[in-house]
Amino acid sequence: MKKSYKIEVDCANCANKMEQAAKETPGVRNAVVNFMTLKMNVEFEEGADPKAVMPAVLANCRKVEDDCEIFF
Repeated sequence: MKKSYKIEVDCANCANKMEQAAKETPGVRNAVVNFMTLKMNVEFEEGADPKAVMPAVLANCRKVEDDCEIFF
């Protein structure tokens, strides 16, 4: 399953850090952050519940960029 989320991040480098943190989150197969459109596309592992996984994605992203936001 793939979903797209609006994000808030300050710079392209921070967006790259968010992308890497999202990819390392259990339940996420792949993630791509587009700084220009301020969107994060997340592909979830089979059987993963996006509502359960996304709070963990946000927590991991905030470890590398504490003022980022993901709107889900």
